[in-house]
Amino acid sequence: MVIIHASDLNLKENQELISSTIKKGGLCVFPTETVYGIGADATNDDAIKKIFLAKGRPSDNPLIVHLASKDDLVQCVSEIPALAHPLMDHFWPGPLTLVFKKKSSISYLATGGLETVGIRIPSSIIAKHVIEAAGVPLCAPSANISGRPSATLFTHVLEDFKDKVDLLIDGGKVTIGLESTVLDITTPIPVLLRPGAITKTMIEHVLNLSIIDATEDAITDVPKSPGMKYRHYAPHGELSLVRGEFHQVVHFFEQSLKQNHEIGIIAPHEYLLNLKGKHLISIGSMHDPNEMATNIFEALRTMDQHHVNIIYIPTLNDKDLGQAIMNRLIKAASHRIIDLDEGR
Repeated sequence: MVIIHASDLNLKENQELISSTIKKGGLCVFPTETVYGIGADATNDDAIKKIFLAKGRPSDNPLIVHLASKDDLVQCVSEIPALAHPLMDHFWPGPLTLVFKKKSSISYLATGGLETVGIRIPSSIIAKHVIEAAGVPLCAPSANISGRPSATLFTHVLEDFKDKVDLLIDGGKVTIGLESTVLDITTPIPVLLRPGAITKTMIEHVLNLSIIDATEDAITDVPKSPGMKYRHYAPHGELSLVRGEFHQVVHFFEQSLKQNHEIGIIAPHEYLLNLKGKHLISIGSMHDPNEMATNIFEALRTMDQHHVNIIYIPTLNDKDLGQAIMNRLIKAASHRIIDLDEGR
């Protein structure tokens, strides 16, 4: 295993190392603006098998393919719908994955056997350098053991993949902290498969039409997007979401801490102002969804490091970016919600 710091990516020997690693079927972990990804040649079946093995990921859970430029799209997709162009113009490079009909060059192992493939172009300069050095489309699911919180810090990557991959790129903390939005554009009306920083409202504004939201649909067959079918983002401890008015939730936290000082609470700092406990983690202000999104996965991993067995998080506003945050939290909690509003 070799570690390269992001500041050294432009060195010729490191560019050559990335290229040779990927072309030999190796694995390279690198940061994007969303989360860290574990990359392999999207055209190489043996390399892709290594991703599933390293992550412990079900083989019918498709992988997103990352490109350095829109010019590379023709290598991967068989057709580009007209409505793709305004989306690519507005949101690429960036945290939007578009699902296209695939070309035969992209391995069926990467797409879970589907005839479609999710494509995105990261805005992270580090990711761009890695993909360009690789010289091939890179499938790069989030760099975490399957089902666990995604990696937003390099230390998270080391926890999960030390000695399991060939190459690690240390890019520090990512900027967004949630995986990309996934939008299926192979249907007459686009379908939102996974919420992210590019919100439903933003997409509809660009397209000037309403899209279908399938982010909470139950999936029994092969999913078109990661994050739709399997347990995701979960800490080792039992996580429950707590729903109610602000004062009800704060009171619940106070009483819970009196009964058990070892419980963990992850919340916007407004909830924690007067609480006393060993494991209280602020994710920022309840009025700043961007800050909360960046800190959610780090907070969950910190609870694991402290071996916290019971964790509470208040439900948050689920509008716009809040939809993506709550999507991750509901899955992390396995849909456990404590409802404090007796009127419900």
